[in-house]
Amino acid sequence: MKLSHKIAAHDAAKPFYTFEFFPPRTDQGFENLIARISRLAALDPIAISVTWGAGGSTKDQSLDLAGFTQSEYGLDTILHLTCTNMEQGLIDDVLKDVKDRGIHNLLALRGDPPRGEEEWIPSDTRFTHAIDLVSYIRASPEYSSHFCIGVAAYPDGHTDGSLGEDEELDHLKAKVDAGADFIVTQLFYDVDRFLTWLQKVRAKGITVPVIPGIMPIQTYATFARLTKLSGTKIPPALETDLLPIKNDDQLVKDYGVQYAAEMIKRLRIEGGIQGFHFCTLNLEKSVKRVLEHLEWTPVITTGRQNKLIADLPESLAQPADLDLLITPSSATNSATLGLGTIPALAEAGRGELNNAASWDDFPNGRFGDFKSPAYGNQDPWGGLGISRTEALQHWGYPKTVDDLTKIFLAHLQSRIPQTPFSPGPLDPESMTILPHLERLTKRGWWTVGSQPAVDGASSSNDVFGWGPRSGYVFQKGFVEFFCDVGDVEAIQKRIDEKGGGWVYYFMANNKGESRSNVPDEGRNAVTWGVFPGQEVQQTTIIEQESFLSWKDEAYSIWNDWANFYHPESPERKLLQTVADERWLVSVIHHDYKDPNALWTFLLDGEA
Repeated sequence: MKLSHKIAAHDAAKPFYTFEFFPPRTDQGFENLIARISRLAALDPIAISVTWGAGGSTKDQSLDLAGFTQSEYGLDTILHLTCTNMEQGLIDDVLKDVKDRGIHNLLALRGDPPRGEEEWIPSDTRFTHAIDLVSYIRASPEYSSHFCIGVAAYPDGHTDGSLGEDEELDHLKAKVDAGADFIVTQLFYDVDRFLTWLQKVRAKGITVPVIPGIMPIQTYATFARLTKLSGTKIPPALETDLLPIKNDDQLVKDYGVQYAAEMIKRLRIEGGIQGFHFCTLNLEKSVKRVLEHLEWTPVITTGRQNKLIADLPESLAQPADLDLLITPSSATNSATLGLGTIPALAEAGRGELNNAASWDDFPNGRFGDFKSPAYGNQDPWGGLGISRTEALQHWGYPKTVDDLTKIFLAHLQSRIPQTPFSPGPLDPESMTILPHLERLTKRGWWTVGSQPAVDGASSSNDVFGWGPRSGYVFQKGFVEFFCDVGDVEAIQKRIDEKGGGWVYYFMANNKGESRSNVPDEGRNAVTWGVFPGQEVQQTTIIEQESFLSWKDEAYSIWNDWANFYHPESPERKLLQTVADERWLVSVIHHDYKDPNALWTFLLDGEA
């Protein structure tokens, strides 16, 4: 059924909501997401939505997921569809396929922005903006009456920053005039700013439903990364509340649930908003808990106090929140009862317990469990999260391998704020091994991920700590880098001859070749924690499946970087050659008691 029809028929006094999912990277993750969606379906969303990878990169997975939820679960499904950088004719193929699968709802998006109009050649000249897709569908006798079409809006401004607010609102009005039936907004956290923006939207004569995008805060690191990528404005009070608790993952998650609930209450009361779009990141617990706080689902209290709430900022620790709940969360997800705190930061060296019971608790880092529906998710938009102007400002015009080495060194030395592989400055943990990273990079081994060895640091340590308080955390040293095939041969020989069973490696290139000394089904736990009243929490596990999945992403980053330059330029040729010829190498040293074990092994004999 069309979403516009369902909204029109919905009781105006009652809220409605949609849930957004992305296609998991692995077959196991896909299967487990289906089970997760079936549980969330018990919360009676008015629809769910399925994202679409940039340039159609997740075409088959997105179509399969959307088709399955539509046909097997009877969930009205909204398929996101980006139109730029798509192969010629792919839009036509997708529209036919979507219609044949019984899907009636689309969210028309532009997708990755062109990398500079003077150098960008569209794959299909019919589609350069979302309005082109809306107009094309509405002009089609075959599809116009079949589809309900939504479009995106940006309360905090579009991520590319190329237009002022009035111009953006004019573009939004044009998309609606072209035939859009509803609007879904980018995530935001400033309710006052949103309500002011919404008034301007209505003043433009836009009358279709506006559905706010809500993303509960999962961890401080993912919050910081995603708000940076989306250009989200952070209210000072929110930042003030988060800073004292940012190293306690459970408190941040609890705060995120309550903050989202308070946002929705204000949007309902002050803005008259009826519907909300939850960006789930393929997680389920926070969304369920938000709905429970709002009393939009049945709630039975036990009368026991939730001590975590007492540690939250006073503005959110209300008496009504002091009960533990027996709720639809427990009724539909018994596998996740009784779990402790699991950390997950969106950077190398942070992950999630390799256990199905914890998949709901926190977003996976890159080295979480490859069977999890949330495995490997870095952000919901794709691309490098940076404009062409910023990219050229930071990385210039590299024409040689030495130029690339200088770029990676400049980042390590804080002379540029980011690389395509590292979206921000080095964190304090990485600074503790900076001299080693510099020496590897000067050798031409461009480091893209690492962590130091840690032997029993306090879980409240500002540099290494994570998880609940009163615990201890441990780490094995590992490092990832790109190097040429000659270095691959030398590293492999050295480990085989002198590793003594202490050193494991994974190596792979963009051509599908891979090497490893890790036993079949071997799982390298490289980060773990010990906390009162809990089992040992293994939060980062590097295994073949997860490494190979990350490898695919890593080489796509080289291609994204290359696309900032003209097709025939020496810069693009260099970056494409590097992607074709260099290997991605991950080396793990299991002696976590010696903080220098990994670096001594790799750099032995070097001054």
